[in-house]
Amino acid sequence: MGFVVTDRLEEALNHHRQALSLRHERQKILAANIANADTPGFKARDIDFRAEFASALGRRGERLELAATAPGHLARRGAPAAVGEVLYRVPDQPSLDGNTVDIDRERSAFVDNSVRYQAALTLLNQRIQGLKGAMAPE
Repeated sequence: MGFVVTDRLEEALNHHRQALSLRHERQKILAANIANADTPGFKARDIDFRAEFASALGRRGERLELAATAPGHLARRGAPAAVGEVLYRVPDQPSLDGNTVDIDRERSAFVDNSVRYQAALTLLNQRIQGLKGAMAPE
C-alpha cells in the first residue's frame, strides 16, 4: 500500500517537478548567454521549452538515471529530466566578431523565465499544501 501512495504522490507532483527542472536548466543556458555577450564567436543558445516539457511529460513512466562509469559510482534514482536539445539562436543583427548574443533579448528571456520559475514554484507549493490538507486527519 505504501508504494501506491508514493506512486500517486509522485504522479501528482511530476508535472511541477519537470517544469521546475527545465526552467532551471533554461536559466543556466540564458545566464551563460549573458555572461558571454562580449565573447567573440560565442553562439547564443536556448531550448524550446514547450517541446522539452512535452517530451519530459511523455517520459513520465521512465526513471532517468546517471550512467555509472566505474564500479564505485553510486546510482542516483529519479533524476530530473535532462534537456534534450539545445538550439542556437539566429541573430537579428549579426556582429562582426561572430557573437550572436542580443543582450536585450537575453535579459528579457532571463526575467521571463525567472518569473515563470517562481510561478511554477508557487503552484507546486500550493499543490503540496493541498495534498497535506487532504491527508490530515480531522
